[in-house]
Amino acid sequence: MSCLFCAIVAGEIPSRRVHEDEHAVAFLDLAPLHRGHTLVVPRRHVDSLLDGAPALAEIGNCVDATARLLVERLDADGLNVVSSAGAVAGQEVFHLHVHLLPRYADAPGLAHLLGSRGGASDADLDAVHARLTASR
Repeated sequence: MSCLFCAIVAGEIPSRRVHEDEHAVAFLDLAPLHRGHTLVVPRRHVDSLLDGAPALAEIGNCVDATARLLVERLDADGLNVVSSAGAVAGQEVFHLHVHLLPRYADAPGLAHLLGSRGGASDADLDAVHARLTASR
């Protein structure tokens, strides 16, 4: 079985990693809903939050560290944490993942959470990646 996120974790597909630990990897979403939209995935394959051995707790430290990094480095005013379990909930890649969505004062609230997923340019993604991975 081929899994996009397993290939990213293994380094077979390039990604813009912003944080990782022994249990999880965090990388920028290629079709961000907001600037800095990041995915956190467990290193081991788990189909979803509801399938297989529980994995949410093991990726919790990476989710926490990445969320704080996003808000600090991107000057975000808030953050949404979202995970969809199952196709009916909108899960598109069947490897557990948590979306971290930095939020900004110019588009507040849940009404502005979901935007178009038209993608981001390589330059935009590279600029966000550079800001997040720069030495402190």
